[in-house]
Amino acid sequence: MSVAVHCALSDPFLDSQQTASQRQLAISLQVVAGAGAGHAPLNLGLILDHSGSMHGPPLTIVKEAAGRLVDQLSDQDSLSIVVFDHQAKVLLPLQTVGDREAIKRQISTLKPSGGTAIDEGMKLGIEEAAQGKQGKVSQMFLLTDGENEHGDNQRCLKLAQVAADYTLTLNALGFGDHWNQDVLEQIADAGGGTLSYIEAPESAVDEFNRLLTRAQSVFFTNAYLHLEMLPGVRLAELKPIAQVSPETVELPFQQTGNEVVMRLGDLMADVPRVVLTNLYIGAQGEGTFPIARAFVSYDAPATGQTDLKSEVINVSATALSTYQPAPDQQVQQHVLTLAKYRQTQIAEQKLAQGDRQGAATLLQSAAKTALQMGDHGAATVLQENATQLQAGGDLSERDRKRTRIVSKTRLQ
Repeated sequence: MSVAVHCALSDPFLDSQQTASQRQLAISLQVVAGAGAGHAPLNLGLILDHSGSMHGPPLTIVKEAAGRLVDQLSDQDSLSIVVFDHQAKVLLPLQTVGDREAIKRQISTLKPSGGTAIDEGMKLGIEEAAQGKQGKVSQMFLLTDGENEHGDNQRCLKLAQVAADYTLTLNALGFGDHWNQDVLEQIADAGGGTLSYIEAPESAVDEFNRLLTRAQSVFFTNAYLHLEMLPGVRLAELKPIAQVSPETVELPFQQTGNEVVMRLGDLMADVPRVVLTNLYIGAQGEGTFPIARAFVSYDAPATGQTDLKSEVINVSATALSTYQPAPDQQVQQHVLTLAKYRQTQIAEQKLAQGDRQGAATLLQSAAKTALQMGDHGAATVLQENATQLQAGGDLSERDRKRTRIVSKTRLQ
């Protein structure tokens, strides 16, 4: 297995008469199969909310979903389960998946009680899962149905970063309609995972299975994208880098001189990771000239190899005295994906400030952007919410959470 890097500019041609041209550079990373390709075992850590609000069908179905995950794990995989209410405890210490029935019996003992301290669950869950990460793909599923009433949200975000530093990918699942979407999204983004919304108890099994399939498709971990900008090229000042696939995330980065490094985490087979950068390219005179170089570094847990590197890809642009636009359609799709996310974000900010008409206008714009992309599911959700606000109504918690999910990805 290896990683192929592909780079494309939003328009490879520039107007030689302009002193600077703005272009988007899409960098796509794809796992490529090779002879004898192996897959590392999975180190799965579950962090499950069993507070009092999970009583009845929610906890019953979460236990069923966790039990079904156990059945799908291999004998080489390892599993740990931490549960939390207003405090945390280890329900299942880290172990290889051998006696599945015994593990499921342990899961079945879980009962609802107490309040919610997400950070306590995260801390203990990270400590438990970190013991089993050597030579494995490490994934954690954090599920909660409520606000972090007995905990500290800032501590949650710091712990998510700790998990990422330990190469433990942290996925967040919001159950029902009363969890904090801002906090869980930030946990998933910082932890290198994905945000899931379980609207109804009966969809918990499907969401757990979707995340497990995703985890099992990871071949490489601890991936970093390296981008070197050549003289005359610079990043835009405001939010210049974002991931746009498989979900949209504003990416933090480190810049030293002309080199920018971004942590991407896991690389999955069959699902490209796409990063969109916003560049300004200074005038270079007519002709074709290099503007950037990109490569990715990564680890291969199946073989124990670290700091592997892809081929370095050179990116060029061509300045013309008679400029005719030649937009790259795939890059334009990535630009629209990011626009949908950012329009929705601003709409949410306006709604929080009490500007319902401003929020409605931006949600309508996001709906039109989604339609341009062919994302009809998102367009429907966004337009319905815009219409509701324009009619003087408010958005329910379910409306708000669906809005957040469709802004980041396509509805399944």
